[in-house]
Amino acid sequence: MNTEINEQLRLLALKRTIPFCYSCYHEAPSGTCKSCGSDDLMRLLPGNGVEYGTDWIVQAILEDELTPVDLDEEFEESIRQCYPETVSVGWMTLDTVSVMKDQDPVSWRCAQSEWESQEADEGNIITFDNGSTYYRCEDIEQLLEN
Repeated sequence: MNTEINEQLRLLALKRTIPFCYSCYHEAPSGTCKSCGSDDLMRLLPGNGVEYGTDWIVQAILEDELTPVDLDEEFEESIRQCYPETVSVGWMTLDTVSVMKDQDPVSWRCAQSEWESQEADEGNIITFDNGSTYYRCEDIEQLLEN
């Protein structure tokens, strides 16, 4: 699935950009520069920049048009759905999530990491930068449909 989405995003990047001859600093929509005849062209993303390749274009489109998943907030919400809202310790009634995070932060991070992996494996979230930023798969699919 990731390969298919990556290819669709690459095609979207090509659609939204214009071939550009950096040597002559001219657009070259035909695929060759009319001034120098070069076919070694960069891609121009209007309002963003010029560079070789499409990865930077995909990244720019994702950053401009989609909101990344807040993994901390989503994980907390997932935990809140699984456990009672409060826990009693002696005479105190405390927020369950806060107690879990404060009392065993290593366990909390491990559980969050496992949750992230499961969400990715189930196709709910996807990353294009090795886990630094995640997006909802449904948001990516909607972007590709438009």
